[in-house]
Amino acid sequence: MNNHEIDYKIYGDDMQFVEVELDPKETVIAEAGSFMMMEDDIHMETIFGDGTGGGGGGLMGKLFSAGKRVITGESLFMTAFTNQGTGKKHVSFASPYPGKIIPMDLSELGGKIICQKDAFLAAAKGVSVGIEFQRKIGAGFFGGEGFIMQKLEGDGMAFVHAGGTITKKEVLPGQKLRVDTGCLVAMTSGVEYDIEFVKGVKTALFGGEGLFFATLRGPGSVWIQSLPFSRLASRVFAAAPHRGGGKDEGSITRGIFDMFNGD
Repeated sequence: MNNHEIDYKIYGDDMQFVEVELDPKETVIAEAGSFMMMEDDIHMETIFGDGTGGGGGGLMGKLFSAGKRVITGESLFMTAFTNQGTGKKHVSFASPYPGKIIPMDLSELGGKIICQKDAFLAAAKGVSVGIEFQRKIGAGFFGGEGFIMQKLEGDGMAFVHAGGTITKKEVLPGQKLRVDTGCLVAMTSGVEYDIEFVKGVKTALFGGEGLFFATLRGPGSVWIQSLPFSRLASRVFAAAPHRGGGKDEGSITRGIFDMFNGD
């Protein structure tokens, strides 16, 4: 086993956080900004990339590992939390928006998971966080985050976050599943992923859906979210009051917006 073996507990329903239990000298890595709280004797350190040294030894290896994260739009840095005490200690990480935290034991999932670039939350030290290029260019230009996705490799625990309600689908060999590109959260490495054009221009333009959706072919497991953050953000923005309007039920909300804008 190359990964640190960590225990965990997930709290909450729609705004969850995960509490990780660390034995002495155990370490968990997390995205910058996901930290919630930790007990005494846990040392917090900023590291390049995921700290696995997958790009080779020395400074160049670390820069290569960190550079892979820049391609996916993430920060150059991650944070490592290490228990330097003598007993078990706890550190917690919170969801960035309403949804669920999905615990994934990579040792039971073929050692590799492919997920949307914003889905990764935290993992045991030793889990490699890299990038996964889709073989077909069409998936890159029309799939949103579809072309460049994150891959989590190793044999330890990883925690992925998604919005709304999460469902796990088992796609059988030869079976095809069509999914909204934003609703795809993660999949095992055996699943083939491509982008398909919605037939019928009127359906795409007037049906309220996008022009493309993801097609997934088995065998493998697929995790799907009911509320992508992009959809949530667009609905909030559409419902927010805009300047120049008259008095309505949104006037109180508008006042709050103006207050934060300094008006």
